[in-house]
Amino acid sequence: MSRAMPTPPEQNTPPPKNDDALLSQTLRPQDFNEYIGQETAKKNLAVAIEAARMRNEVLEHVLIHGPAGIGKTTLAYLVAREMRGNFRVTSGPAIERVGDLAAILTNLEPNDVLFIDEVHRLSKLVEEILYPAMESRSLDIVLGKGGGARTIQLSLPPFTLIAATTRAGMLSAPLRSRFGSTFNLDFYTPEEIGRIITRSARLLGVTISDTARKRLAAASRSTPRVANRLLKRCRDVAQIENKNVIDDGVVEKTLHMLNVDEHGLETSDRKILSVLIKNFNGGPAGIQAIAASAGEEEETILEIFEPYLLRIGFLARTPRGRVATAEAYKHLGLEPPQTKNDIPPSNTLL
Repeated sequence: MSRAMPTPPEQNTPPPKNDDALLSQTLRPQDFNEYIGQETAKKNLAVAIEAARMRNEVLEHVLIHGPAGIGKTTLAYLVAREMRGNFRVTSGPAIERVGDLAAILTNLEPNDVLFIDEVHRLSKLVEEILYPAMESRSLDIVLGKGGGARTIQLSLPPFTLIAATTRAGMLSAPLRSRFGSTFNLDFYTPEEIGRIITRSARLLGVTISDTARKRLAAASRSTPRVANRLLKRCRDVAQIENKNVIDDGVVEKTLHMLNVDEHGLETSDRKILSVLIKNFNGGPAGIQAIAASAGEEEETILEIFEPYLLRIGFLARTPRGRVATAEAYKHLGLEPPQTKNDIPPSNTLL
């Protein structure tokens, strides 16, 4: 079901040290000027929002796709703030029945922004109910069954649907066509992640050295969510060790405790690469076989691990399946088979 996003606390007040949910809300940017990166999406959204406000209309429905943790929810949250509407949050898996969606839609107020995360996981029946709600702001409800069934139509207030997905290719063509704007959010540069860490450190009331910030940015998987999570754990270590500054030593100890290496790879990343190399001779191998051997869900690999492994050149997609690159062998301290001619270089992303 949907839930309204709580109002964030005053930014100038340091948040409680033991409340990660509140911390995440505190670190969330409060306007487009504070939102670092994704410049194309920000500029286009700012123009569309200003034009809609000048016409006294709601913003057209928006589709945002990109890797997990890249800022899709935050961008939707900022749109709601700019449109001065409530921010209603739900997800595809949470809307199991048509009645669930009907309850959400009938509780919307004028100018609300409804955010549906993982929209690719909506069922076909729920999708079909969503179409008229998006196009004509109406909800068709069927009462009764068989020959005595009848349909009533309820009017919905003007609202904006913002849908987010990590798997844009799984969306049906009818659903995609009903969005007025589509934006692809990409991974962040090390410089952008560094700026995010600097801002978050200030809001958390901690100091981080330049070299520690660069080290942390390099291990943050080019993802703001990961950067903030690692920064909070570094703050914990610094506090326990009575250090006033997060330095290289604090970052090193934190990453070691979390089993995160210099490229940001975690235990599961390394396990996936190891399974691909040792069980399948480096590939090619299908995602189902890799998931079964690594003990991970297919969806988890596709949405969480694979995009980053592809980005840093440790994994490649080929027509026959996934292949570990020469850089992946090198990172794991393994020697690529000399007789294997189809191991792609690290910059091959098919």
